[in-house]
Amino acid sequence: MMRSQLGLYIARQADSLPRYVWEQVAQALLGWVPALPGIGLRAIAYRALLRMDGVAAIEDGVRIRFASHVRLGRGAYLDHGVYLHACPGGISIGPESMVMKNAILHVYNFRDLPRAGISIGARSLVGEACILRGQGGISIGDDVYLGTLVQLLAVNHIFADTTRPVSQQGITAQGISIADGAWIGSGAILLDGVRVGRNAVVGAGAVVNCDVPDYCVAVGNPARVIRDLRAAPPSREQREALPIY
Repeated sequence: MMRSQLGLYIARQADSLPRYVWEQVAQALLGWVPALPGIGLRAIAYRALLRMDGVAAIEDGVRIRFASHVRLGRGAYLDHGVYLHACPGGISIGPESMVMKNAILHVYNFRDLPRAGISIGARSLVGEACILRGQGGISIGDDVYLGTLVQLLAVNHIFADTTRPVSQQGITAQGISIADGAWIGSGAILLDGVRVGRNAVVGAGAVVNCDVPDYCVAVGNPARVIRDLRAAPPSREQREALPIY
């Protein structure tokens, strides 16, 4: 029983027991070193753990699982307390993109789902304490900003069978995509199956359960489109009144 539980734990942390030991030892030795010396050490040593395209900056306190399935682009930045759990589906963070303090990016694919993974383009920002759950796949384009406490939840529970607990009815996982240039306001929640279009804006605290077209503004719970920026760009007074950030 104990051996089975230990094997399950290892299987959910790394590709193999040797790989688990190597990743944990490397992070224990170097993951705590603060400031520029630590960033410099990790920029060199973590190349043996991750796939790094050039130099990336990793602050102290960053935790990484399935490190061999993580790719960081040149100039990517991981802030203090970031947690990356890549599973075999992988996490890719593009060049000059930033993942800020205490954000959680978790592929969470323990059911062999085909589209699981998290991909972030270039020059994008994941704000403080965001949660990205990538069972169905999350695709974020270039120059996308996620405010603080944003949740992208690419999974949903099946619940129609009243004879069984919801936890036993399985899940669906369609995925979430956010096109280039979009802005997701703080505290917004994007649910599974949603696409946010190019340069679209989602207001703070919105709950998005349907697509937001290109160049549109959506606010509220559930979110609804209130403006097409191409047809009716807001005045300065209207911009200041919109609950976006």
